[in-house]
Amino acid sequence: MKFLDQCKIYIRSGNGGAGSVSFRREKFIPNGGPDGGDGGKGGSVWIEAVEGLNTLIDYRYQQHFKANTGEHGQGRQMHGANAEDLILKVPVGTQVFEEDHETLVADMDTVGQKLLLAKGGNGGWGNTRFKGPINQAPKFALPGQDGEERWLWLRLKLIADAGLVGLPNAGKSTFLAASSAAKPKIADYPFTTLTPNLGVIDLGVEQRFVIADIPGLIEGASEGAGLGTRFLGHVERTKVLIHLIDGTQEDPVEAYKIIRKELAAYDDGLADRQEIVAINKADSLDADQRKALVKAIKKVSKQTPHLISGVTHEGVRDLLFATLGVINEQKSAEKQAETPAESSYSPWDD
Repeated sequence: MKFLDQCKIYIRSGNGGAGSVSFRREKFIPNGGPDGGDGGKGGSVWIEAVEGLNTLIDYRYQQHFKANTGEHGQGRQMHGANAEDLILKVPVGTQVFEEDHETLVADMDTVGQKLLLAKGGNGGWGNTRFKGPINQAPKFALPGQDGEERWLWLRLKLIADAGLVGLPNAGKSTFLAASSAAKPKIADYPFTTLTPNLGVIDLGVEQRFVIADIPGLIEGASEGAGLGTRFLGHVERTKVLIHLIDGTQEDPVEAYKIIRKELAAYDDGLADRQEIVAINKADSLDADQRKALVKAIKKVSKQTPHLISGVTHEGVRDLLFATLGVINEQKSAEKQAETPAESSYSPWDD
């Protein structure tokens, strides 16, 4: 399935049905009077976050969505039926913006979250509504209310526990394939990965987390260079970043600094996000090279990096467990923050 993380759509809710102008005509019932029914309500347009989707590809080939008009009223005070609502189903993590692409309408970050985007028009009143002692035979009814229309942008920010970042050819796709059942494209040239990939890491019973492989960043990415800011947004929701460094490149320390600089330039929050550093392709390094590289990266990152190899799986499992530990700590802290503090008041203290 092709990955699509942003698109522009047009939505329009349905018009209300028109009220009816009708008079009761039955044998032996003189002066039957008005009996026109009301029109039905037009369909509304909703958006709902659902499980099982991780791309906006459904909106690639259809950008216009219009709800139906409510049915018109009829004689004998028969009201028109309401039109069905139109529900747009999107992946969890989808953001809805106004046409200016800046004003945030909603952030659909919870499964089952539902939001009204365009309300359907109310149905018009039939002539029955207007009868009275002065006007006993009204010959008019109201038309249905017009629906609402608007252009919107949908932007998907993947919901993942951990984000995998690094320069192109750092071995992120190989690492993802070695640690999960995901099958990303792997090749020996930069920018192999052109779209984010998701993988589920299974380390045992109730020891699972989702990891997102973000396409390789380059210097200037925060300003639009390379793949630019297009995919940096996908790491905004992660609880921890796994920073992979190619241990065989010419200057691994500079590679680390480039990624850190771009993360900080894009969003200060990403620079403060907890990070786990790993030196990849350790199978190509001898003992002296490993020791020297660990010392150099530790000096600049202020932490002891993991030595791993996506090819031989060396150190991969230890890195995953370290990541899981950080994720669990974050989730525990979030639960404590959400739990209201218990009151210490006791009636026996009065």
